[in-house]
Amino acid sequence: MVGGQLGLTGLSTSQARERLAEDGPNELPRPNRRTPLRITMEVLREPMFAMLLAAGAIYLLLGDRTEALILLGFAGLSIIITIVQEARTERTLEALRDLSAPRALVIRDGETLRVPGREVVNGDILVLEAGDRIAADALLVEAQELEADESLLTGEAVPVHKRAAQASDPEQAEPGGDDTPHLFSGAVVTRGGGIARVTATGMRSRIGQIGRFLETLETEAPHLQRETARMVSLCAIGGVTIALLVVLLYGSLRGDWMAALLAGIATAMSLLPEEFPVVLTIFLAMGAWRIAQVGVLTRRASAMEALGAATVLCTDKTGTLTQNRMTVTELWLPSGSVASMGDGSPRPEFHELIGAAALASAPVPVDPMEVAFHATARDARVPAREDWELVHTNGLRPDLLAMSNVWRPVEAGEPLFAAAKGAPEAIARLCRLDGEAHLALERAVHAMAARGMRVLGVAYANTVGDDLGKGHEAHDFSLLGLVGLSDPLRAGVPEAITQSHSAGIRVVMITGDYPVTAQAIAAQAGIGSGALMTGDEVKALSDGELRARVKDVAIFARTMPEQKLRIVSALKAAGEVVAMTGDGVNDAPALKAAHIGIAMGRRGTDVAREAAAIVLVEDDFGAIIVAIRLGRRIYDNIRKAIGFIFAVHVPIAGLAVAPLLLNLPLVLGPIQIALLEMIIDPVCALVFEAEREESRIMQRPPRDPAERLFSAALVLPSILYGGIAFALLLGLHIATTYWGFAPDRVRALLFFALVASIMALVLVNRSFSTSLTRAVWRNNPSLRYVAAVVSIACALILTVEPLRRILHFAPLEPADLSFLVLVPALVLLLCERVKDRKRFLVAASTTARRKEA
Repeated sequence: MVGGQLGLTGLSTSQARERLAEDGPNELPRPNRRTPLRITMEVLREPMFAMLLAAGAIYLLLGDRTEALILLGFAGLSIIITIVQEARTERTLEALRDLSAPRALVIRDGETLRVPGREVVNGDILVLEAGDRIAADALLVEAQELEADESLLTGEAVPVHKRAAQASDPEQAEPGGDDTPHLFSGAVVTRGGGIARVTATGMRSRIGQIGRFLETLETEAPHLQRETARMVSLCAIGGVTIALLVVLLYGSLRGDWMAALLAGIATAMSLLPEEFPVVLTIFLAMGAWRIAQVGVLTRRASAMEALGAATVLCTDKTGTLTQNRMTVTELWLPSGSVASMGDGSPRPEFHELIGAAALASAPVPVDPMEVAFHATARDARVPAREDWELVHTNGLRPDLLAMSNVWRPVEAGEPLFAAAKGAPEAIARLCRLDGEAHLALERAVHAMAARGMRVLGVAYANTVGDDLGKGHEAHDFSLLGLVGLSDPLRAGVPEAITQSHSAGIRVVMITGDYPVTAQAIAAQAGIGSGALMTGDEVKALSDGELRARVKDVAIFARTMPEQKLRIVSALKAAGEVVAMTGDGVNDAPALKAAHIGIAMGRRGTDVAREAAAIVLVEDDFGAIIVAIRLGRRIYDNIRKAIGFIFAVHVPIAGLAVAPLLLNLPLVLGPIQIALLEMIIDPVCALVFEAEREESRIMQRPPRDPAERLFSAALVLPSILYGGIAFALLLGLHIATTYWGFAPDRVRALLFFALVASIMALVLVNRSFSTSLTRAVWRNNPSLRYVAAVVSIACALILTVEPLRRILHFAPLEPADLSFLVLVPALVLLLCERVKDRKRFLVAASTTARRKEA
């Protein structure tokens, strides 16, 4: 009975029950699951959907049921796409979570019993063994060579040694560091065992404190959402104002106030920018769907657009850049021979060193380094000695950081074999090295440590049974060599970082690991040159000083969670758009504070996934680059669609208002404008969303985070393109009226010429960088489908007499068809000349800036 042997009775059952009722269960409060109903309510509260619904309501009030139903249909479609995608994301996240509650072995009423982790209370006595996940923060009472993996909290891949508490030890401490008595909830015992007294549970534990801190952080409103709400408000106010002026102008000039009211309604319809929220909602929803196909879950769709603007990518090391598992990287023999494991299987001369390292480890390893020793011995086909018997173990001591196992060979008469491993200086002491041998060992250790390796010495001795109980020193050990271990990079990380640099994105490592290890991994990954700063240095700086320093730092080492958060906040204050990756609890505050938090799905913790906006299902760092590429494409296509919207509303509004000023027959009434909107909305939502990415999209720097979505550089050329179309159409209107065409024939000719001009404006806005010829032939199946549907609809209107009568159209003459070809052709040619001039000016400006730089 463990409790009786140690003289510990633990809490009584009644005491545990009272403390559980007083303190609450030992668990972090789980956020309410986002059910489809909850997601629907969140979506409906989004301003962009509210704008869509408001626009539909306005059209209902205006009596235009067709346009109202179209708008409400788009709103419904967008809502369905968003709900389906986000519900799928939540189901995937639920599948990633470990739903089985951890259990703990405790001593109560003098007996050991296993209870659910949520029932552990303050003051409980925990019995810990290798492989256990620690259920609560605790203080070690007894320790038998106990080591714990605290990478969940510190980011350090290497387990840390623990000792029993002394009277002078504080009750609470920070995680990380060897030879401390403090254990932390969520850490894993990798070696040994012990007895510990629980000091904090639930929200009072170290993990709980981070969870509580996360609740105080607020995420910023998405850039696109703010910009679109601002522009829609301005356009709506402007459109209503102009519509009122049209009513007054028409009524006062022509005296027909009913016709004036209809003209005002047509003008309002032509200027109401309902396509903006359509573009925003569908583009982001479809972007989230597209990126999910490559294993990236988007918990907030707006994060996709923000990724395209990222200027700094902050990344954790352990589990993000690296695999969070130790592997044998290099071997060294006293003769000076060195073997790199990357060069293939080691030569036979290294087999004795590998075999002894495995024999010095636990037969069934839990410690990551011992797992690596056994894996290397197996891969190198070193004899496993499975028939040997383990007869004695000498554990680590505070004064000698080495351990040894004594084995009895199966052959009778053979001496016992002792295998030892540990800190190089401890192994040197056991082997009684001095002089040149000791100096050579130190040089090799320093060289391997400088390359970011964890270095252990390995020795062996032949012994007899009489020496078993006398400790390490009773054996006459001989040095076999050194083993260098490291946490290897994930596949594809160097390539992904190279792509980040070419895209103008600075990669910054923020880790809890040691500076030497961090620098070595950064060099392997290809993280750019820059200064190194430790967590203590970050702590010593004021916010202003840190903001000035972060621009030049590439590596932050030995950082705590609150320091990671300060670093991210300082980068944001310096004007950077920050993406932050991570997987541990220690990363969660920084993940939530960053503009874009990116959590690892498989190795990531629940806390990290809940704090992040994006989750990588397969923990593939390279998927971040795919997401950034897609984010840039989404933003480009949104700008193309917005440019098209501005361009296309110029001729529509112009043809609705100009006849009033020029005393020409009215061309566009509410019904004609509603029909045009049936063309514009699918073009915006389907064609531009499916547009291919621009050339060299990942060779250009990120956009300025302060750049307006509705910038003058986008809006003014678009208005100019629309102005060209309007001028040609107005000229056609004046000419056909002058030639004596009947009003219904003029109306039909102008309507179909306007439709053809709209399709021409689609081609003009398809690409920022490609010439007209390439833009026409760029593959986009959605454009072909939309063009086919528009052509069929126009043919039906022309040939079906009831439709023509509803629209007040007359049949077109064969000669009229030439205008339907000439007008869009001139629109294309003139707009292309403007684009060529614009490209020339941009190129000249870029060249001038480079020369100045």
